[in-house]
Amino acid sequence: MNALVAVARRDLLVAVRRAGEAVTPLLFFVVVTTLVPLGLEPRPELLAEVAPGMLWVGALLAALLGLERLFAADHEDGTLEQLLLVPTPLALAVLGKVATHWLVTGLPLVLVAPLCAELLALPHAALPALVVGLLLGTPTLALLGALGAALTVSARRSALLLPLLVLPLAVPLLIFGARAVALAASGADPLGPLLLVASLGLFTLSLAPLAIAAALRIALE
Repeated sequence: MNALVAVARRDLLVAVRRAGEAVTPLLFFVVVTTLVPLGLEPRPELLAEVAPGMLWVGALLAALLGLERLFAADHEDGTLEQLLLVPTPLALAVLGKVATHWLVTGLPLVLVAPLCAELLALPHAALPALVVGLLLGTPTLALLGALGAALTVSARRSALLLPLLVLPLAVPLLIFGARAVALAASGADPLGPLLLVASLGLFTLSLAPLAIAAALRIALE
């Protein structure tokens, strides 16, 4: 547990020093949701219809930005080798890095999502489902992205390979998350899809740190 806290604290300090990189996913998300209304007919009912999918697609693509550097810097300066030498399991250190990445990039997306939903004329009744779904889903996206980053940490074109690895894994999350928002917007109960999003998150949390640690060990051999 000490290793998890230490890694999270170190990465948080690095993120503060590189605030520009941390803001990039948030700006991307805002720009995407701002441009969509400009490219469609200015009819609120049309915008509300595409809003659930558009918000989740924007969040998914924004979460992928910068992930190729999640382990690359530590791999280049030898930090990953040092983490292998400490007695604490590498999976805990990985979890600390992913948690910090989510705090810096995922949580701001969740907080700004209601404002972007207003631009897409999403009914206010759907905002709780949107926020809860993103709160449950963005950590899962961070874990999946970290897995892709670990698998491509030694690759020269990791920025190209990462989306190809992560996007297929994130499709179920995208479907269930957008479906929950769509149901809430139509006045139906979104609990079912939200429970599926939560189940995917628990499943990913139980396996992804171990898989990420194994991928990093292979990359360091």
